[in-house]
Order: sequence, then structure tokens, then C-alpha cells
Amino acid sequence: MPNTINHIKHSLTGGGVPSSDYDLNPEITLPTGRTLRAAAVLVPLVWQNDGWHVILTMRSSVLKHHPGQIAFPGGKQDDGDSTLIETALREADEEIGLPRECVEILGSMASHETVTGFTVTPIVGVVRTNFDVRPEPGEVAEVFTVPLTFLANIKNFEIQSRRWRGKRRHYYVVPYGPYYIWGATARMLRAFADTLAE
Repeated sequence: MPNTINHIKHSLTGGGVPSSDYDLNPEITLPTGRTLRAAAVLVPLVWQNDGWHVILTMRSSVLKHHPGQIAFPGGKQDDGDSTLIETALREADEEIGLPRECVEILGSMASHETVTGFTVTPIVGVVRTNFDVRPEPGEVAEVFTVPLTFLANIKNFEIQSRRWRGKRRHYYVVPYGPYYIWGATARMLRAFADTLAE
């Protein structure tokens, strides 16, 4: 158990390479000088019976943006957040009832740019004590976990595509059981897997 956490801590010290929703679509030219809004997500690691797992959420189907998609707990940085770590911890408390004092921060990954105009910083943390999961009503439909060993295996990632705004767009997916994990979440998980493999 400690060796895995130490390895993650060491892997995160390298900084990593920034990623984006456009990584698999190099033909897209992004405008220079674009303004991105800061956001952060928590990548919460929790020990369950057979090893480390990553906590993920399924967004409510009634949400205006990204309904029903799989996501990390997180969101945009508020004026009251002194750091992006504060943002990730606040959002995790609000969305799944994870108290910030239960989380030991291991480090940050490189930022990820989304098609919605955010630069998202994934914050990796260990959930050190048990807590009562409380999905935020109206925003989080389900909270579940995926084994870290599964997500750390790059062979479990696929590249798929669909038409979006009149063009064919490619993106990562990492299906797990009934859960179709894709888009920005899958891209950040792939970056995490790449970081751990280095």
C-alpha cells in the first residue's frame, strides 16, 4: 500500500505534460490569446478491499451541461478559493460529501484544456478516513469507484470518434462495466496512467 502512494507522489513531482480535448485532433487550430477559466478536480484515491480505487461521479441527467457523463468531483475556481487545491477540496465536499480534512494531497497533474474554455488542474489526493458519501442533489446521480490498477493500464483505453459541430472528433474512452468514461475525464485519466508509467 505505501509503495503505491510513494510511487504516485514521486510521479507527480515531474509536472507532466499539459493535455487538452484537442490532443487527438491536431487539425484544429486554437485561437491565440484565448481566455480560459481556471478550474480544478479532485482525483480521490480510496483503499477498498482489494486495493486502491479512484472515486468518480455520474452527473445528473437533468443538468444543462454534460448530463449523465462521468466526471471527477470538481468545478471552476471561485473568488473565495485561495488555491486550486482549495477549489478541488471544496467541490468534493459539495458534490460527494468528502470532508477536506479526510484528504491528504499527494500533488497536482499538468493542466487540461477543455472545449468549454476551462483549464482544469487535476489534484490527486488520498482519502485517509471513512466518510459518508452524500451525492449533491440535482447534480450528482451516482458516486462509484474504479480500481486504480484498471485505470493505470493504458491497454484499457480506446480512441473513438463522433461528429461534433459538423466535424469528426476523436477522443479517449476507458469503459468500465456499465460506465462509459470518455471525453475530458478519460483524457485526464490517460494522462494519469502515462504519468504513473514513467
